Amino acid sequence: GDGVFGKVYRGTLPNSKTRVAVKRISHESKQGLREFMSEITIIGRLRHRNLVQLLGWCRHGGNEDLLLVYEFMVNGSLDSYIFGKPKVILSWEQRFKIINGVASGLLYLHEGYEQVIKSLLNYVLSFSYFILIFIIDKLMVVIHRDVRASNVLLDDEMNGKLSDFGLAKLYEHGENPTTTRVVGTVGYLAPELHRTGKATTSSDVYSFG
Repeated sequence: GDGVFGKVYRGTLPNSKTRVAVKRISHESKQGLREFMSEITIIGRLRHRNLVQLLGWCRHGGNEDLLLVYEFMVNGSLDSYIFGKPKVILSWEQRFKIINGVASGLLYLHEGYEQVIKSLLNYVLSFSYFILIFIIDKLMVVIHRDVRASNVLLDDEMNGKLSDFGLAKLYEHGENPTTTRVVGTVGYLAPELHRTGKATTSSDVYSFG
């Protein structure tokens, strides 16, 4: 298939026979390179059942294309069920399952990732109060910035998983998001983004709907 900054291929790992999706980004695309680095630095450290997992990446030399390897989602993207032809009607049970999954993934990005780090605090507390304060100050929040139907992928059990973290931003807990150019998809952007230029957890929730 075709992604925003390159093509996506289906592959099979030779030893485990595991099916994977491989995103190929042209080395000539500056925006694609930024997306590549964002995916590695952000999603590479995230682990949640409702986030598409990055399994690996590859780049050989300065003139080679960039490759990102993800777990393969058998049932494709949600937008193909909403806008595809012939149209597939999802049951109410399937719809709730998908919505609940995406909401769970967003909660992890906005708060759950923070909770994972907090689980280490009891261990650290027995060593140093100052280390404890340092870790609390460095708790991170991830803002996806491009929540939309085509970035929700479905596994073999129709669980919804968020994908495509190329536009995502990582902020320290309590940090005021910086003003940037407005990115995302028309129709999913929170109204205040055009005024403030600041993507927040609230703007992610607006995109989620």
